[in-house]
Amino acid sequence: MIRTARVLPPLLLLPALLTACGTEKADTGDTRGPASADARDPASPSVPRAELDARLRALGIAPELVYVTDVPGFTLAQQSVGVNGDDGFSAAYWAKDGAVLHLYAERGSAADCPEGYTCVAPAKGQVVRISGEKVAADVLRGAADAVHRPAPAELAALLPPVPTATVPVRRGDLPSYGDGAPDNSVGEGG
Repeated sequence: MIRTARVLPPLLLLPALLTACGTEKADTGDTRGPASADARDPASPSVPRAELDARLRALGIAPELVYVTDVPGFTLAQQSVGVNGDDGFSAAYWAKDGAVLHLYAERGSAADCPEGYTCVAPAKGQVVRISGEKVAADVLRGAADAVHRPAPAELAALLPPVPTATVPVRRGDLPSYGDGAPDNSVGEGG
């Protein structure tokens, strides 16, 4: 009975803790926020392009396939930024009314545009596909018309933060000899 009383409070907290997972949003407002404004300001400090390209490659994204768009009322969901296919790029933009724009950049041509997408070919051998949930056709077309390569400051703002190096955690249950398996032996009486 006492053991149950000790285990019950943490179990009751578990649903509350899990409910908070995955709710991070990049920003409120539209995509023309401070990051975009800094991208257009030549005097603003920015991360070197070579470093940004290395970060993209580490994510599996070809730097030449990174495109963004500006749509009034939509904000980039930073957690959506990632790889598409072999080395393409994908991102999603959200609006307060629940509408979502999806941007996919990959190798190919606009001639292969699937049904339900608006496609543009910003460079030879590259295609950007835009689709949406609860988004009007004119908004999709506007998003496709606004597709552009991000400036360095704009790219730095959309990439996930650089992971910081940490010291490995020293576990007390791993022996310094043998195969390194945890020591699960039970002492006397137990």
